[in-house]
Amino acid sequence: MGGLGSISIPMCIPSQLLNPNRRNNFLGKLSHPCLLFHKSHSLSLSSHFSPQNNKVTETHFTLKASASSSSVGAADYTEEPATKVKFQTSLSLPGCSSSLSLLGTGYREKVFAIIGVKVYAAGLYVNQSILSKLYAWKGWLASQIQDDLSLFKSIFEVPLEKSLQIVLVRDVDGKTFWDALDEAISPRIKAPTPVDQSALSTFRSIFQGRPLNKGTFIFLTWPDPSKMLVAVSSDGMPASTDATIESANVASALFDVFFGDAPVSPSLKTSVANGLASILK
Repeated sequence: MGGLGSISIPMCIPSQLLNPNRRNNFLGKLSHPCLLFHKSHSLSLSSHFSPQNNKVTETHFTLKASASSSSVGAADYTEEPATKVKFQTSLSLPGCSSSLSLLGTGYREKVFAIIGVKVYAAGLYVNQSILSKLYAWKGWLASQIQDDLSLFKSIFEVPLEKSLQIVLVRDVDGKTFWDALDEAISPRIKAPTPVDQSALSTFRSIFQGRPLNKGTFIFLTWPDPSKMLVAVSSDGMPASTDATIESANVASALFDVFFGDAPVSPSLKTSVANGLASILK
């Protein structure tokens, strides 16, 4: 993975997207190290005005690496502060058409006998073109973004890649991991269809009887709202996916587990909201 250096990526927003109608339904601790895509980048946002048609015609998002960025080898990274897990700020993943950028990090904690135990760290990566669909939320505060489910619905519904990287910070039995995931997913699917049940069975088979050691990577990638790619690797970045989950209900339910109104990792959603507020300010 090459270093980011300094990159300038133009993304054009058609004028009709500058004031879209918003939709209002969908479906811890602060863990946002810095502004755009964490401490390794800053953002400039500029619009171009056309006197001929009296409207803004395009907006450019420009990412620039800052002097404070850290690196592992040649790859820039951001550290999730509660677990000290390092996340690369840009990734190329199997099944994705372009590299994805880190938007926020957090951690999952389970309570045993009143003691909180951290199970994994997580980071959300997105195709940068998704940002051009969020102009309706320009200037919103992080607290407003965090509470607005329609924004997270918009991110999910854009047919561009999103990926959640999970990094285990303790050894976990595969069945235990799946049971916890299923416990969160199933209540969100009120009337599962045969397609949903088949997808859940495929999802379950990935983890059953599989030890998940500390440091294992799990990638849950949504190339579009109708399906999800799952990749598990105990030896660095995965070279391929383990399974494709072909169910829109399962895909949306899992996204809601992390970014709905009762997220399993409040710190992750808070971090993503802060990242979006920094980008859209």
